[in-house]
Amino acid sequence: MEVVLAKTAGFCFGVSRAVEQVYEQLEKNQGVPIYTFGPIVHNEEVVEDLKSKGVQVINTEEELAAVEEGIVIIRAHGVAKRIYDLLERNGVTVVDATCPFVKKIHKKVQESSRAGREIIIAGNPVHPEVQGIIGWCETPVTVIEQPEDVERYQWDPNKEYCLVAQTTYHYQKFINIIEILKKVLYNIICENTICNATHERQAEAAQIASTVDAMIVIGGRNSSNTQKLYEICRGKCKDTYYIQTVDGLDTGWLTSMKKVGITAGASTPRNIIQEVVTVCQR
Repeated sequence: MEVVLAKTAGFCFGVSRAVEQVYEQLEKNQGVPIYTFGPIVHNEEVVEDLKSKGVQVINTEEELAAVEEGIVIIRAHGVAKRIYDLLERNGVTVVDATCPFVKKIHKKVQESSRAGREIIIAGNPVHPEVQGIIGWCETPVTVIEQPEDVERYQWDPNKEYCLVAQTTYHYQKFINIIEILKKVLYNIICENTICNATHERQAEAAQIASTVDAMIVIGGRNSSNTQKLYEICRGKCKDTYYIQTVDGLDTGWLTSMKKVGITAGASTPRNIIQEVVTVCQR
């Protein structure tokens, strides 16, 4: 069986940078309590490995407010401004592992809202990255998950708006949202804040899925970008399978396949991808 592995599969720059920073802090500060505010990335295997080395995950602001010593690492998804303010008040050491592309969105929405523009975010309203972006806005915010959601809102053509996107948002859906909004709003700035790695990963996954008998997408179940990869691949190849690790791979799926494609989300470690490739090549 021929196996086609996407070149863009696995850790993106932002995730790799965030995970490396946690391991660096473990090495430099042995014996010091180390926390991440939420899982550092949306991958259970990575999070469990860090837990085994002593990294504690804080899941709520109440828990975070109770931390009085140690190091708090802000994950790649970023956080609202109030979280930085809380940590500063508590005098806790902060290591900011926010993806630089997410940081740029924080700056854009803060500047646009201070200029009086209302903010529109294309993304998942409950995703931590989107929640963090909302926390930098100083004017009303609307989150649009799907292009068809645009028509559910009463837009004021006399107001000024700024549209941004979650870095891992579906590129074509974002273009569709822009087209719909521009028909009803005259004063809107549209900022394509989908990171290049996401766009390239989605485009490559679609291209591979359209040429294979089966497609395997590897990533955490709660990974937004992996879910979008699965959606894109499923649209091109009906035999598309979503797994978290090699344990989820049923080789019975593949017995009649001559050509199989593999891609992985931005939070999937290289060793997990390689294990799946190895099994497929047997």
